[in-house]
Amino acid sequence: MSKNIVIHFPDGSEKNYPAGITGAEIAEGISQRLLKQALAVKFNGRIVEMWRPLEESGTLQILTFDDKEGREVFWHSSAHVMAQAIKRKYPNAQLGIGPPIDGGFYYDIQLDHHITPEEFVELEAEMVKVVEQDYPITRRVLERQEALQLFKSMHEDLKIELINDLPDEETITAYTQGEFTDLCRGPHVPSTGRLSKYFKLLTLAGAYWRGDERNQMLQRIYATSYPKKQMLEEHINRLEEAKKRDHRKLGKELDLFSIQESIGNGLILWHPKGARIRRVMEDFWLEEHYKHDYEIIYTPHAAKLNLWETSGHTGFYRENMFASMDLEEVEYQLKPMNCPFHLTIYKNDLRSYRDLPIRYAELGTVYRFERSGVLHGLMRVRGFTQDDAHIFCTPEQLTDEIIKAMDLVLLILRTFGFEDYEVYLSTRPEKYVGSIENWDKATEALRQALEIRKLDYEVDPGEGVFYGPKIDLKIKDVLGRSWQCSTVQVDFNLPERFELEYIGEDGKPHRPVMVHRALMGSLERFFGILIEHYAGAFPLWLAPVQAVIMPIADRHHDYAREIYQQLRRQMIRVELDNRNEKIGFKIREAEVQKVPYMLIIGDKEIEKQQIAVRHKGEGDLGAMEIANFVSRISEEIKSKVNG
Repeated sequence: MSKNIVIHFPDGSEKNYPAGITGAEIAEGISQRLLKQALAVKFNGRIVEMWRPLEESGTLQILTFDDKEGREVFWHSSAHVMAQAIKRKYPNAQLGIGPPIDGGFYYDIQLDHHITPEEFVELEAEMVKVVEQDYPITRRVLERQEALQLFKSMHEDLKIELINDLPDEETITAYTQGEFTDLCRGPHVPSTGRLSKYFKLLTLAGAYWRGDERNQMLQRIYATSYPKKQMLEEHINRLEEAKKRDHRKLGKELDLFSIQESIGNGLILWHPKGARIRRVMEDFWLEEHYKHDYEIIYTPHAAKLNLWETSGHTGFYRENMFASMDLEEVEYQLKPMNCPFHLTIYKNDLRSYRDLPIRYAELGTVYRFERSGVLHGLMRVRGFTQDDAHIFCTPEQLTDEIIKAMDLVLLILRTFGFEDYEVYLSTRPEKYVGSIENWDKATEALRQALEIRKLDYEVDPGEGVFYGPKIDLKIKDVLGRSWQCSTVQVDFNLPERFELEYIGEDGKPHRPVMVHRALMGSLERFFGILIEHYAGAFPLWLAPVQAVIMPIADRHHDYAREIYQQLRRQMIRVELDNRNEKIGFKIREAEVQKVPYMLIIGDKEIEKQQIAVRHKGEGDLGAMEIANFVSRISEEIKSKVNG
C-alpha cells in the first residue's frame, strides 16, 4: 500500500497525495493555467524543481513570476540560456558565474575576444532558438572527482576552481539542457521552453573573478527577460528613467558632490549645495533623536588596534578594515564601526537598572576598505557617516526598545518620502559568536516587536551579523527599486566582550543587552538614493536652493539684494542671480537647477515693495508681499516635514 503525504497550501487548506507526487502534478490538479505559469515550488521553505518527487508531508507554494523566488528561478534559468548562446557563438569562452539579480541576471565569462554591444542582437537571436528548442533541464548529483573530470573535459578552468573550493559536505550538482551543462546549485524551470523569448542584453562591464582585483578580469554581460513583451518594455523604460536619475550624473549637473582622483576613490567631497542638504538631514535627525530621548555623542576617527580585537572585528571583519598605523610603537586603526566607542562610554560609569535604557546616537564617520571594482558613486564608498545609535537596556526592556527603534525608523523614512518598504528578519549565520540560547532570545524579541507593530516581514535565514540577529528594512523608490538602509540589531555578544554591567534591583551585577540601530544607514548612500528618488527635484524642505532672486535690469539690483538679505535672515536658502542675462535665460537656468521658487524683480515690484513669484511646478503665482511669501514657504516646509 502506497504511503500518503499531507500537503499544506498557503491559503490554509491541505490535501492528501501519494508520496512521490511532483509539484507539476499538484499544479496540474489545481488548474492547467497554474501548471503553465508554474516555474518551481517552495517546499518546507526550500525551493526545488517542479519535477522533484515530494516524499514527506509539508507546506507547499507553487511559484510563478509573480513571486520573488519565482522571478529568481526564471532569471537564473535565463542566465543559463544566455551562457548556452555564448558557448555556441564563442566555443572557447570559459564560464564564471551567472546569478539572478534584481531586475534580471548576468554571466561572467573569460574570452580573448572582447564582446561589443553590436553582437548582442546575434546572441539574443541564439537565446530565442534555445527557448524554441524546449530542452528539458535535468539535474545530476556528482561526486567531487566526477565533477572535476567532467569540467576538465569541457576545459572549464573557472568551474574547476569553484569545485575545489567547495566544502567537503557540499552536494555538487550540474544542470544540463541540450548540449550545454553548467555547474550549478539550481533550482531551474522544467525546460527552456518555459522561458520567454523576450530577452534583452543590456550592458557590458569588467568584473574581477570572484570579486578580487588580484584575479583576472572577466567580461560581465548584464541582461533581463520577462514572460511578456509589455513587461520587458516597461522594464526597459524604467532603466532609461533610472539613467536620467543617476545620482552621479545629477550630482555633477546640480553641483552637489564630487569624487576626485587627487583625493582618492570612494572618498566624497560635499560641495556647498550638497552640504546644505546634508545639514538639513542632520538637523532633522538630531531634533528627532532629542525628542526620542537619545543622548548625542562624538567619538574619534581612530583608536588603538586592540579595541577592535576586543570587539572581534579583527577576527570577523579584518578584510574590510584599512591597514593599521604604527604610531610610537603602538598600532592604531581607522574605525570601521562606532560601536566599541559607545561601549567604552557606557563602561566609564557604574550603571544602575534605574539608568536604563541608555540611548547613545552619533553621526559618526567610519572607514572601510571596499575593493575599487565595487565602488559606485555615493552608493559604495570608503569613508561615510553612519547615523548610528546603540541602546543599552535590560532583557525585560528589549522588545519595547526594538519597537521604539522601529517607530523612529518609519518616522524618518516617511518624512523623507518613502512609504513603500519590505521588512526582513535575518537569523543566525553559519559563523557566529555567543550562545544559541541568547541568539534565540534575541530573535524572539525582534519577532515579537514586528508582530506587535503588525509589520509584515519575511525571514531571511542565515543573514544575521556575527554577533546577533537583525531586522532589515528595504525602502522602495519611485521606480520601485529596493534599497537596504535601516537596520535594528540585537547584540548579547559585545556587552559580554566589553564586560558591561548594571546593578539590578537585587543589588547584584547583571549584563545589559545592546541594540545596534541605523535609520538612514549612511548619509552618503541615503543622499544618493534621495537624488535618484526625486530626480534632483528635492522637496522644498530639502532643496539646497529654495528660491532664487532675479532682478530684470541693473537698476533693480539694490532692491534685489535687500530682499536677499531679508530672506537669509529668515533662514530661507536663497541665491541672487544678478548676472547680465535676460530674465528668460535666468528662469530656464533655475528650472534646470530644479529650484522650487523664482522671485522676479522689476519696476512694478520696486514701486509696490513686492516680488513676482514663480513656482517650478505651478508657474506664475503673481505678486506677493515679502511677509506673505515667507509665510507661504514656512507653511509648505512645515507641512512637508510634519506630514
